[in-house]
Amino acid sequence: MNTAWDHILDKDETILWQGRPDGALHFRLKNVGTFIFGLFFAGFALFWMVMASQAGGFFWMFGLIHFSVGIGVSFGSLFYDVYRRRHTWYTLTDRRAFIATDMVHKGRQLKSYPITKDMMLKFQPGPLPSIHFAQEVRRSNNGSRPVDIGFDWIADGDEVIVMIRQIQRGTP
Repeated sequence: MNTAWDHILDKDETILWQGRPDGALHFRLKNVGTFIFGLFFAGFALFWMVMASQAGGFFWMFGLIHFSVGIGVSFGSLFYDVYRRRHTWYTLTDRRAFIATDMVHKGRQLKSYPITKDMMLKFQPGPLPSIHFAQEVRRSNNGSRPVDIGFDWIADGDEVIVMIRQIQRGTP
């Protein structure tokens, strides 16, 4: 057994699989709206700065913060997901699924999800399948919403879902 896992795993727990999500940039439907809003916000700020600069002086510079925010919202919606995936690691044992992250703004985190017979299990097939096995309720400015938790964008998802189903049946 890997000595790095000695203090984390139970005495007779075995690692079956380890992997990482795909770290490439992917355009997803949920990011399109935020991307377009950010571009409109930045575009309006740019228009305002051009019009204000015609009056002379440095008043137009007040639009720079709005332009920067618009660009940040627009491109942040695309690149934050890439950043998150590039700083995430997955591990599957014969009892639990682990998701480890190491991000500057949150630090290192390791979350463990026990695999039970009655746990939620969603499989999203594709060239890079995703397997979701838990949900978290996340709060936002508009209330709260459930978010699926699991192994996202993994190359060997077809094999991992088989392993998880075998664990659920008690035959890993």
